[in-house]
Formats: sequence, structure tokens, C-alpha cells
Amino acid sequence: METVIFDMDGVIFDSERACLSCWSEIAEKWGLDDVEQVFRKCIGTNDYQTRMIVEESYAPKYGAGISEKLLKESSRIWHLRYDENALPGKAGVVELLEFLKENNVAVGLASSTKKASVERELKQAGLYSYFDSIIGGDAVKISKPDPEIYLLACREMGVEPKDATAIEDSYNGIRSAYAAGMRPIMVPDMIPADDEMRRLAAVICRDLPEVKKIFEKEMRERV
Repeated sequence: METVIFDMDGVIFDSERACLSCWSEIAEKWGLDDVEQVFRKCIGTNDYQTRMIVEESYAPKYGAGISEKLLKESSRIWHLRYDENALPGKAGVVELLEFLKENNVAVGLASSTKKASVERELKQAGLYSYFDSIIGGDAVKISKPDPEIYLLACREMGVEPKDATAIEDSYNGIRSAYAAGMRPIMVPDMIPADDEMRRLAAVICRDLPEVKKIFEKEMRERV
């Protein structure tokens, strides 16, 4: 294990539930239907793809431009809640990052979120210094499930994809890492693993402490 590259939303931060909470507040106020179902379709996508999903889901009933209105209002609520407060971290994330640091494992991040937002959120949570490289969704032309972002992350970190592990929670993330030739580890967040994920992922873990146990076992076996 030479390099570990994390996704951010749903892996490092419990941000997907936080975002769904913002959407749900708007949905209740506006009377939008099936907001959680629509939100789940957006997990692991970039801003453009999210807009397309929301527009296709709601425009026939609520009119063209509904995606712009929903996402703008959601962003406003998000900033009110989290601009001055760190996002809730996933259980075991600090311990896992400390373990990797102590064992001199290179650590990167490849997120569909814009790099400026990624860096701000990591700094607010006191996690920024753990990462040797950060790639945001604005650095690539095609988002996950395309492998571009992971190939770029590996290239910037000077590692062959076959020697890198990706930690992901979403279907698109696992598809991206697998297509890049990495070892994908899935830690499902809001969406459980299905047969495709069990086929593509090297292992599926309940949580980050279980990932840490796997890495610890691998370290012992290498000695």
C-alpha cells in the first residue's frame, strides 16, 4: 500500500446527510416531491450533473429552471450553517488519517466538489495538513464515474494506479476508481452496496475503523 486517495463527501465528512437536510428544508417549504430520491441520484456527481438530474426530475411539474432555484437556495442555507462551523466528520476519520501519516503512506483526495470548497472544509475541520495532494472536480472535464479524476490524482502523486487505494462511498466513485485501475474500497454511506459494487470493490467496509483494521493487518503482513 503506497498511496491512499480519499473521496470527501460521505467518506471524510457526513456532508451528504447535511446537504440532504438543506434540500429537505426547501422541499418542505416549496412542496417538492420525492426530494430524497432525487438527491440520492445526485450522490457522486458534479455540479453540472446534479443540475441536470434535478431539472429532469422536477421541471415537468414545477417548471424550467427549478434546478437553479433549488440549488441556489440550498447553497444559501448550507453557507449559513457551515461557513463558520466545520462539517460533521465521519467516525474514525482522524484515527485513520493519523495511522496513515504515522506509517508514511502518501494521502490524497479526489472529490467532485470544487477544490476551493474542499480546501475550505478541510481547513475548518483541521484535516488539511493530512493530505499531500488535493484534486477537485473543477480540475477535470468529465466527472466520476469517468476515471479521469483518479488518473490525474495518481499522476500528481507520482504513483501507478495499481499501487493506489481509493476509499469511496458512492457507486460512481467506485466505478471511477475501478476504471482507473486502482484498488477500490467502498464504505457505503447513504446508499448500500449492490451486486455491481460487490464485484467492482476490492472490499466493502462498514465504516472507516474497519478500513483502518484492514490497513493494520496489511502492514503487519508486510513486516
